[in-house]
Amino acid sequence: MTALDVADAVNPGQIAACEKIIRPYLRRTPVMAIDGTDIGLQPGRISLKLELFQHSGSFKARGAFANLLTRRVPPAGVVAASGGNHGAAVAYAAMVLKVPAKIFVPSVSSQAKVRRIREYGADLAIEGDRYADALAASETWADQTGAMPVHAFDQDETMLGQGTIGIELEEQLPDIDTLMVSVGGGGLVAGLAAWYAGRIKVVGVEPMASPTLTKALQAGHPVDAEAGGLAADSLAPRRVGERVLPIAQRHVHETVLVADEAIRAAQNRLWQAARIVAEPGGAAAFSALLSGAYRPRPGEHVGVIISGGNTVAVDFDR
Repeated sequence: MTALDVADAVNPGQIAACEKIIRPYLRRTPVMAIDGTDIGLQPGRISLKLELFQHSGSFKARGAFANLLTRRVPPAGVVAASGGNHGAAVAYAAMVLKVPAKIFVPSVSSQAKVRRIREYGADLAIEGDRYADALAASETWADQTGAMPVHAFDQDETMLGQGTIGIELEEQLPDIDTLMVSVGGGGLVAGLAAWYAGRIKVVGVEPMASPTLTKALQAGHPVDAEAGGLAADSLAPRRVGERVLPIAQRHVHETVLVADEAIRAAQNRLWQAARIVAEPGGAAAFSALLSGAYRPRPGEHVGVIISGGNTVAVDFDR
């Protein structure tokens, strides 16, 4: 399959068809409008799409259900590798649909995400220090058992599911000019970019500690990047997906990089200003605005995906 074929396989028509299948299993997540002055910026319209309120605590439930509902699941069930959120989503979807699930996560995964996976009844294995280690273990498991692999980002069904956020956004925020999207392996940004197909500006936001898409776009193909930093459990897969990149090359306007300090500041500002508890990866896109890594034009309406909230940052026992 050529790069052009890959980019065409994930398109608005396919995303709309996927949405009809998975809609009964999803929450329609809310949006919150704020003014730039509310967060210490210049006056301007900012709208937050709160995907942290999706089932399993992140947008990943969309791709998980897209896989389990549109592919044939074998008796051995499904297997997934994840920094945490994808694993929780696959475990949740498998629980709802009553199929076996084996989830591999690295030791860097947060305890909040590990706990969710276990609560949903999946068989959990901690393998290696990074996502790549967990992925290798999951591939071995699939070969040995015949379980269906559900890739966290580099699979058409996964990208189609994540792209369904765009359908909701078009109804909720029909006049946004720009959409800020955090990037790890790239499934979310590819799905959304494929949905909008150049009709708005889609900006990928990556940690400086794991610039997977930025390096791939510079090289013209996926290359290894650093895989560390504060958001390593969700935004550090080492390299962007092979199937993700052609979509990003066609439809992602640009990428910007943010420091760990900016991500932590964004987590704090979201909590102080709106009582939103976002995990580091969930706050990364917002941090680009707060830090000035992305500066909106006067009058620009910016949408921001708050992609996940699986964190123990707030302790209610205190």
